[in-house]
Amino acid sequence: MYKNKSIIITTILFVLLASFVFVGNSVLAQDRLILATTTSTENSGLLDELIPPFEEKFNTRVDVVSVGTGKAISLAENGDADIILVHARDAENAFVEDGYGVNRRDVMYNDFIILGPPADPAGINGMEDAGEAFVKIAENESDFVSRGDDSGTNKKELSIWSGAGIEPAGSWYIETGQGMGASLNVANEKQAYILADRGTYLAYKADIDLEILVEGDPKLFNPYGIIPVNPAVHTHVNYQMAMAFVGYITSQQGQKIINEYTAYGEVLFNPSAIKPENIK
Repeated sequence: MYKNKSIIITTILFVLLASFVFVGNSVLAQDRLILATTTSTENSGLLDELIPPFEEKFNTRVDVVSVGTGKAISLAENGDADIILVHARDAENAFVEDGYGVNRRDVMYNDFIILGPPADPAGINGMEDAGEAFVKIAENESDFVSRGDDSGTNKKELSIWSGAGIEPAGSWYIETGQGMGASLNVANEKQAYILADRGTYLAYKADIDLEILVEGDPKLFNPYGIIPVNPAVHTHVNYQMAMAFVGYITSQQGQKIINEYTAYGEVLFNPSAIKPENIK
């Protein structure tokens, strides 16, 4: 009789222990978030500072897919990403209006700059209008490197050409089909002009000879937005964790990391969800 009781008690304890282990493992199981973002964001090094605190706080692995803005949006439209962090407001608005994204939030901003060789064959150094600088580059047929990848930077570049009434073509206009860092390297090798975001330029500044020749034009403003994929369109996306990431990156903690991130002694991005003076 006692032997049977002992067996029963042991069995019950084993079941309880197994249940505890199962529940514990399910609780401790690491979640996963797929973030599609731009090469300019990735190349800047900012994500290396932003993501680890989030992963630790939410026991989540963030898988970063670094592509151009157009490709990032396409991945999200196909349900191959949970959330996007991009910088092409018209394309972002269309993404939301078409029902693929929800709850867009401003995150940060920097600006675009026109870089070129110190020799400056087109004579654009110090110009205040980006469109007029592009006109001089085209008239001189000076080498110009374009990403040509439907990225946010590429979209901005094409809008400047269009605003200047120019459709760039010819041997002087070089499309790489690559990211910002790779395109900067090509421009540096060819001593060509290029439109770049300031953050990536600062991250690469020590390794290239190109100089900032045109900056400060309001047309060169470069805002970034974050958008979760609509779970009503793609039911499999990790919407709950995507919204947690939105909350984190626009929180005091996330905005402070953005505000304090520097490269070569310069701030790469400015927070826009919270004004810098209100960040604690």
